[in-house]
Amino acid sequence: MAAFAIVMMVCLVLIHGGQCKGIFNAAEALHKAKDAENGDVGPDVKAFNVLDYGAKPDGKTDTSINFRRTFEAACNFHGDAMMVIPEGEFLMGPVLFSGPCSNPSLLIIQVNGIVKAQSNMAYYRGGGDDTDWITFQAIDGLIVSGRGTFHGQGSQVWGFNDCARKSNCVRLPATLKFIKVTDAIIRGIKSIDPKGFHIMISMSRNFRIFSVDLQAPGDSPNTDGIHMSKSDLVKISKTVIATGDDCVSMIHGSTNISIKKVICGPGHGFSIGSLGHYDDEADVSGIIVKNCSLRETDNGVRIKTYKTDSPSKASGIIFQDLIMTRVRNPIIIDQEYGNTKYSQPSKVRISDVHYINIRGTSASKVAVDLLCSASNPCQGIHLDNVNLQYAGPPNDDMPFSSNCRNARVAYHGFQSPPPCR
Repeated sequence: MAAFAIVMMVCLVLIHGGQCKGIFNAAEALHKAKDAENGDVGPDVKAFNVLDYGAKPDGKTDTSINFRRTFEAACNFHGDAMMVIPEGEFLMGPVLFSGPCSNPSLLIIQVNGIVKAQSNMAYYRGGGDDTDWITFQAIDGLIVSGRGTFHGQGSQVWGFNDCARKSNCVRLPATLKFIKVTDAIIRGIKSIDPKGFHIMISMSRNFRIFSVDLQAPGDSPNTDGIHMSKSDLVKISKTVIATGDDCVSMIHGSTNISIKKVICGPGHGFSIGSLGHYDDEADVSGIIVKNCSLRETDNGVRIKTYKTDSPSKASGIIFQDLIMTRVRNPIIIDQEYGNTKYSQPSKVRISDVHYINIRGTSASKVAVDLLCSASNPCQGIHLDNVNLQYAGPPNDDMPFSSNCRNARVAYHGFQSPPPCR
């Protein structure tokens, strides 16, 4: 109680008509993000417009330094602040927006223009492993909201992607990267043709992604929609993702993740993993994917791990109320992902996974494929009311079926395809 009282006293001193950073109210923050889209944030919020810091909205002049100076002014302002990216077209190379910031409430980034990435890879030293396009780092309290677009101009560089041939490839830059960011709302924006991931979240906590539109061709390489690692309390909802890789990918250290009312396709579906890729990986737990639809994706809901001796756990996972339309591999656990040449089984332990009310059509004759580790069999796998019908080539004489190896599966309710025997 004493600590809470101290926090409240600090908040009363700092607050300027906004919300206290010490207590994140998600409902208030979402409402504020919606208002920010239209600039309706009240007179107590000081606007910092990139035009006032020299940015030219002609789509030809590099505005990287102008954007950075605008952000620094807004971030260092000792009051409520909003960085404004107005209508127009802005060309920009890689930029780091780094905190901590001095604002008493969430810093707002209002995006209503089109921000285009420099296409020349010479701007991105070392590729995405060293330099992503737009990075937000070490910020406590952030809103990115608006009707604007981030265009990665990825089609000009996808040919440099060699990850299909090299396991230790250098990834291409992500469009938006959030690292060590807490209490954040991303709302309304659009991402087109990223070089790498659309949105990347790492070492962050308390994120809301709402009504975002992520678009790239189905054959664009490694363009995950939302990719996260070592992050807790991430909620994604009412979002459309059409891309060339996983719509949402959750790797090591992803905990308490909620994905609801997301439309996925084209893409590779919703993926947990790859796991077992690094030494000393943190566990994955508390994942729910609910009320989502997938259309003509390469996978539906997937858990994938490498055959390495790197141990970790994936547990407490729910896939519920999903509609699939001509999806290949609708339900899949693959613990031999990516490196079948290795003989040792995966050390990742998968348990407590629930598939509930999955319905629609499968483009694969094997619609449920549970390939688990020989040394760490999957435990507590539950299939409850799975109703998938085959909608692939009519001349395929194989039976519509399930495949299970090293998996302990419990079935409840209706099952199509038939359960493993």
